[in-house]
Amino acid sequence: MSKEGKRHSDALKTVDRDHLYTLDEAVKMVKENAKAKFDETIELSVNLNVDPRHADQMVRGVVDLPHGSGKSIKVAVFAKGDKAEEAKNAGADLVGAEDLAESIQKGEINFDRCIATPDMMAVVGRLGKILGPRGLMPNPKLGTVTPDVAAAVSSAKAGQVEYRVEKAGIIHAGVGKASFSEDNILENAKALMDAVIKAKPSAVKGTYMKRVTLSSTMGPGVKIDPVSLQPSAA
Repeated sequence: MSKEGKRHSDALKTVDRDHLYTLDEAVKMVKENAKAKFDETIELSVNLNVDPRHADQMVRGVVDLPHGSGKSIKVAVFAKGDKAEEAKNAGADLVGAEDLAESIQKGEINFDRCIATPDMMAVVGRLGKILGPRGLMPNPKLGTVTPDVAAAVSSAKAGQVEYRVEKAGIIHAGVGKASFSEDNILENAKALMDAVIKAKPSAVKGTYMKRVTLSSTMGPGVKIDPVSLQPSAA
């Protein structure tokens, strides 16, 4: 325990808590300080000037990370017949219909992403109170209600990340692992930030991003200057 404490203390000495770094600088510092015995997750935390209690200020979406998330994603698919076979062939971990719904109602929720064909939404709709609070409810806006289940499963498995603002107005999302190269982490982080910036609700006036921090699982957070996070396309 003391060894972990010393490691964290040493890492803190390399970070100026009052300084706003560029994304490039933050990636370099966070990667250098990720020295745990396991492959730490690199995560972006974005504090937005939104009130998610209002529907017109909800910020949510999915983004394909160019280099994947480094995380193994378990995917459940509600489908029947040929669509069920397509989902299985694409690598879905769980595929079913009423039987899958029954398992979920019993509390068996051992998956990270839930996809459904449009015709299965009558069944999935009954699970709203279970899947909704966990952020697992299929949603056509997120591409998780679709007739093309094979593509949806493939995207999820390839490192597609879903982001969603929490009640406090904060988005937490992983953008890779400490074992990734700096360039790969940087490109993943830019892809996520581009998506979040483009998802800015029209109802939000003034400053959109209040604070942005990059950190590893066991390392200190590094504050990033929001100005350095303008869409790469620009």
